[in-house]
Amino acid sequence: MSKVKHLRNVPIFTDLTQSDLAKIASKMVPRKYEKGQMILLEESRGETFFIISKGAVKVTRLSDDGREVILAILGESDFFGEMSLLDGEGRSANIVANDNAEVLTLSRSDFLDCLESYPKIAIALLEELAVRLRKSDQQIESLSLSDSEQRIGITLVRLAEELGTIKQGHVTVQNLPFQQDIANMAGTSRETVSRTLKLLEDKAFVKRENRDITIYNFDAFRQAFS
Repeated sequence: MSKVKHLRNVPIFTDLTQSDLAKIASKMVPRKYEKGQMILLEESRGETFFIISKGAVKVTRLSDDGREVILAILGESDFFGEMSLLDGEGRSANIVANDNAEVLTLSRSDFLDCLESYPKIAIALLEELAVRLRKSDQQIESLSLSDSEQRIGITLVRLAEELGTIKQGHVTVQNLPFQQDIANMAGTSRETVSRTLKLLEDKAFVKRENRDITIYNFDAFRQAFS
């Protein structure tokens, strides 16, 4: 897929003309990362904006006791690295390739030029940042719950909303993150994730096949864990 077609799928660029997209695409540089490779390091200086063109990455921080906490899983057409470009501070989290990943990158100066030249991008970026802030608030709230199974359910809802494909009311997530990663997102153990997934499957709420999972009647599932 061409760089222009990739940009067309990125929410903050959807309102731009083909010629505007081509101008931005001409400034973007593709990069590849192997699974597990560190892409960005927390508190490092920010000079690059990233768009995922293939694969997935995880956004992580370390807790006070050295445990990895996963803040989000980002997939194709998602972007990252914008915050430190905007405020000039260090990176707010680590970014690690969750699979073999390919990205398109834009330098800080070109990124800021885009915001000045195309106000629609700036407005769309504000909307996306607001959505992410709401999700962060919801994650903080879910982590405060005492019921680990409830937290796992909320995490599955997040993954379905961010990475899933809906069809006839059911949502399928391909290449679901590993159980340890889900545990790190939910603030629980891998064993609890394994037990909860089996329980949900036994109750016919979900169906698993290798690393793919289908959540039946997603609206009802989401309401049950809201």
